[in-house]
Amino acid sequence: MVLKLLSTESKFMLKFARGIFSLTSSLEVRLLICTFCWVQLRMESNVLLQLLSFKDLTATELHFPGISSPLKATHMPEPTLDRDDPGYWDMLYFCSHLPKSNEIIANTFDDLESKALKAIADGVCVPDSPTPPVYCIGPLIADAEEPTGEDGNECLSWLGSQPSGSVVFLCFGSRGSLSVGQVNEIAHGLERSGQRFLWVVKKPPRDEKTKQAENFTAEFDLEGVLPEGFLERTKDRGMVVKTWAPQVGVLRKESVGGFVTHSGWNSVLEAVVAGVPMVAWPLYSEQHMNRDILVNEMKMAIDLDQREDDGFVSGDELERRVKELMESEQGRELRGKSLKMREMALAALVSASGSSTRALAKFVEALG
Repeated sequence: MVLKLLSTESKFMLKFARGIFSLTSSLEVRLLICTFCWVQLRMESNVLLQLLSFKDLTATELHFPGISSPLKATHMPEPTLDRDDPGYWDMLYFCSHLPKSNEIIANTFDDLESKALKAIADGVCVPDSPTPPVYCIGPLIADAEEPTGEDGNECLSWLGSQPSGSVVFLCFGSRGSLSVGQVNEIAHGLERSGQRFLWVVKKPPRDEKTKQAENFTAEFDLEGVLPEGFLERTKDRGMVVKTWAPQVGVLRKESVGGFVTHSGWNSVLEAVVAGVPMVAWPLYSEQHMNRDILVNEMKMAIDLDQREDDGFVSGDELERRVKELMESEQGRELRGKSLKMREMALAALVSASGSSTRALAKFVEALG
């Protein structure tokens, strides 16, 4: 097997050698394939990755076993992007020890990542030695949180009063935070879309490049970061919540028909279990890779165009994608597929004969 890199400047082949994975509770099998392949590529390349970082290879695409669509080098997991970042070397050390795993468990299930799992089972990732057993025991998600505070209770009550499948839920994870300019674009897009929405807004970060909140519960003036009059103009069809909402509980509400998400793996699994289709808006970490998988491989999300240098999304673009998800034929197809995947997820984990139930039993047995 080979790991193929295609570039506008060069085209060459590099051998793809061993690759296997360690225990993870929040990352999918395809990410584990990518991270180990990165280590092997770096070891075998005396020119490309010994001198350059993935962040500099803007015209390069990476092809991985078990993933039919190429991945941009700049969309690799964040710690692998910059060889001058101390986290790069920590990641390199961690991933170089992955082949020493005795058993591997992953928070996924067979039907969700069948192609990647088949590549592993066929020995593609470890051609020169036996592949350690891989146990898919997911989808493991948090229990529905008990609402805390007025906002948590209020948003669930509000959702209970909305028509079935009519609400778009926007949330960017526990750490995701956007600039005031980006928040304003989202507001304009939602207002023009005409859709019902529930939107979680965090305090904008000091450093806009991080897209991460410094303090998850920091107080701020919500009206001060939104366009003037936005809350009043949209009060009959929308709700904005400061900082936090009980996401698992929200996604399980019948009124929620779509989810604009940062594509973190925990959020993806929560949407899968709830049967809610997604618009994928990655911010950091491995989320760009997750987005590519959701859109191109799993066909469970709609992509949106982001500015290349900073990931900025225009209000017009958000408006288009929200309407596409909620009103178009593609959106209806995504909704149908999401509901089918929900059934598969529950069958894998809840049924005594489900694939994840059996995998967990085999894992426990292997531990002796």
